[in-house]
Amino acid sequence: MERLEKIQKIVDFIKAGEKDEKNFRLGFEIEHFVVNKDTLESKSFYGHDGVGEILEDLASLGYKKADETGMAFSDGSVDISIEPAGQFELALRAKASVGELFEVYKTHMERLVPIFERRGLLLVALGYHPKSKIDEIKIIPKTRYDFMYKYFEKYGGEFAHNMMKGTSSMQLAVDFKNEEDFKKKYFLASALSPFLYSVFDNSLIFEGEIYIDRNLRQTIWEYTDRDRTGLYDFAFDSDLSYKKYAEKILDTPMIFMPTPDGETYIGRKTLDELMTEENTDEMVNHALSIVFPDVRVKSYIEIRMPDNIPYPYNMAAAALIKGIFFDDQTLDKVYELFSDMTYDQAQKLKSNATRMGIFALYENVEIFQHVLDIIDIIRPVLEENENKYLDELESMLDFGIVPRDIFAKIYKENPKRAVYEFSVNRFVEAING
Repeated sequence: MERLEKIQKIVDFIKAGEKDEKNFRLGFEIEHFVVNKDTLESKSFYGHDGVGEILEDLASLGYKKADETGMAFSDGSVDISIEPAGQFELALRAKASVGELFEVYKTHMERLVPIFERRGLLLVALGYHPKSKIDEIKIIPKTRYDFMYKYFEKYGGEFAHNMMKGTSSMQLAVDFKNEEDFKKKYFLASALSPFLYSVFDNSLIFEGEIYIDRNLRQTIWEYTDRDRTGLYDFAFDSDLSYKKYAEKILDTPMIFMPTPDGETYIGRKTLDELMTEENTDEMVNHALSIVFPDVRVKSYIEIRMPDNIPYPYNMAAAALIKGIFFDDQTLDKVYELFSDMTYDQAQKLKSNATRMGIFALYENVEIFQHVLDIIDIIRPVLEENENKYLDELESMLDFGIVPRDIFAKIYKENPKRAVYEFSVNRFVEAING
């Protein structure tokens, strides 16, 4: 295949995601650490009451195996998977409202938490592991993660293995209706990167010690793999297009590739080198999935900056993203606030925010104030229950704090209580009285 034909195949894949505005949906994925209630240490995938054993219980709850590994499950409304160090991920099928997402989230967490609870385990909503160091955590028995670990050992940055073993996040996905809409949304999501990292910073502990700077996961991603993480500079180009994103994907090392028998390690070979007429669709899907920028594109735009954060702030993040990206007029208003931002300015703001958090300045205004201004803009297009979640976010920012600060205050007095308060176990207990 010629290079232009390969680019077009990727463009076609992205373009196939275009939707009418009336069909826009919000995607929501959230990862959790599985820790021992008493020691706060990571629960291994292996051994008695390990994450692997927990997966065996899912069938009895109505979840069906989604692949041959036995580490992915689905029931039609959510997909469950396990991240490299046993982080437990719940991906909700996209919905039109945050209220619908919440109902699905609540239903499944009420179903799932008891299988952790009876083993003395917590599902924890933090951005970095609260106790265990990555050298103490084993990678789960999944070939692709072995390949990624091997690749990052040779070609990755200083914190590549910390990314795999030590972090948990939430991701929100939005639709686009055409290439112009894609261009505006991809730019704006990228411009908002330092704001979303800062406002949803929930990482106090790094490798068992208090982390003195801010936005730990942002820093970890910056030092994971320059080929595939952080902000893509072309997001800020006036000629941003499907084609530009496709060119980046075509030239990024693929680490491994799917084969009829599983997966094969290929290191730094790119999609451009490996795509053939026979393997096009599967290879394109894999190539789009094996990059991890702040804002990723498949058949939707995935916003990947927030740490895993507990209820109600996880729903507040969903409401914020819906409010910005679902309505054309509101999108334009928020876009105008940042339309002049350059890649260099975004990178500088990200750097400053690692020291100053939500008090870092963009155009002489603090990050938290920009987000409060955005909240004012988007409120009219959101439902009452969605604005309820924004009330929680607004209240937090009015106090000049983020989830990390709330956690830190409790942690200073009682680390075990802090971790429990930031667990899904606590959420389920609270909603059930």
